[in-house]
Amino acid sequence: MRAALRAEWTKLRTVAGPWWLAGATVVVTVALGATVVGAQHCAVALCSPDGTHLFDTTKLALTGIQLAQAVVAVFAVLAVGGEYGTGMIRVTLAAVPRRERVLAAKAILVGAVTLVVGVLGVAGSVLAAWLILPGRGFTPGHGYAGLSLGDGTTLRAAAGSVLYLTLIALIAVGLAVALRDSAVSIGVVLALVYLFPVLVGVVSNPTWQRHIRQISPSDAGLAIQATVGVRDLPIGPWAGLGVLVLWAAGALILGAGVLRFRDA
Repeated sequence: MRAALRAEWTKLRTVAGPWWLAGATVVVTVALGATVVGAQHCAVALCSPDGTHLFDTTKLALTGIQLAQAVVAVFAVLAVGGEYGTGMIRVTLAAVPRRERVLAAKAILVGAVTLVVGVLGVAGSVLAAWLILPGRGFTPGHGYAGLSLGDGTTLRAAAGSVLYLTLIALIAVGLAVALRDSAVSIGVVLALVYLFPVLVGVVSNPTWQRHIRQISPSDAGLAIQATVGVRDLPIGPWAGLGVLVLWAAGALILGAGVLRFRDA
């Protein structure tokens, strides 16, 4: 496994495209989060009637994750799927005949890079929101404590957002190996991420809307960000992230099966 990891790392670090996307993930996460937070304004009559908060400031700060997940998906697909376009995958499999080991090495490296990128993006988003929110009226006087990773729910939302991006990357890895075409793989991953919320808007039955949200990779996974009204969510924060874990596991199992039983 060590040799496979070293080989995959060499390939990943010598290609410029994925690293530009990794950097863009951080920028997009922080920039969009700061923009959304800066666009809000809190007045007593608006955001805290009878002491009831209408704004989930932590979730607002992490809004950038919703766009960053698309960049992460493209990064993961290109980091893995590029070998199929060039035919280098044959050389890789000749050097490492254990195909499951090849997939594991790719998943570990892409997941690790995404984890680091996610930490930077989320930390930057929380810091930006911490600086911006008081100036927009989100103060203790209006019922909003300053954002702090020392708060359990804020830490859960922040750490969960990092895990969310990492799991999206693993889904992209599995599908890229299974589909063997970067463009198709990107399209399928983005459809999985963004199509379910569209279905919720199309379906009028509340029960079915709730069920769709419970199995949706994005809706269920992003429940981890909620710090207000958690009991009203279609699925709990950690259970929702568990749904995303199942999607990632399914994609990797599919990729492993295709990699093992089909020629490169």
